[in-house]
Amino acid sequence: MQNFKRTLLAAAAITVSAIALSGCATKDFVREQVSAEDAKTSAALQSTQGTVDQHTQHLAQLDKSTQDALDRATAAGKLAEGKFLYQMVLSDDSVKFRTDSSKLSPEAEQRLNDFADKLKNDNRNVYLEIQGHTDSTGSDAANVRLGEQRAEAVRLYMNKHGVPLNRMSTISYGKEDPVTDNKTRANRAQNRRVVLIVMS
Repeated sequence: MQNFKRTLLAAAAITVSAIALSGCATKDFVREQVSAEDAKTSAALQSTQGTVDQHTQHLAQLDKSTQDALDRATAAGKLAEGKFLYQMVLSDDSVKFRTDSSKLSPEAEQRLNDFADKLKNDNRNVYLEIQGHTDSTGSDAANVRLGEQRAEAVRLYMNKHGVPLNRMSTISYGKEDPVTDNKTRANRAQNRRVVLIVMS
């Protein structure tokens, strides 16, 4: 009988020890799980904040693009109502654009300086349509983009010299409106041009 009591007490002691140990193990396990979840939550919050920041920057760019598009549309509307006065073409030997380039030559810049001075001296509220043209080299999409880049280079240069942006509009014809065929190098050079149309 005493052996039985001893065995029973030993079994009870082992059970109590196992429960105590499992309680400690359970607390450690819970701490580890909570710590892992905290790390995941923190990483998710950082990722979400990064996404929010990206969206905020994108919206700011869209606002600027929208305002620019509105300014251009307003200028284009005024041009549509206007009357043709005269034009200037940047395409002769001194100012022609190189193949696949929208960079203004020093000669082109000088002609634009003179043109801006004339507009200021005339002291009239005129509008400019700046048309970009290319030769037939390259794809249609590339030529439309290049024509726009050439027209935009002229628009920004004129703005630096006192012509308000809201009085200028750009359009690209790409290779669709050549002044001559594109069979020779000289002819292609003539087709790489920017035309400035002055309207009242």
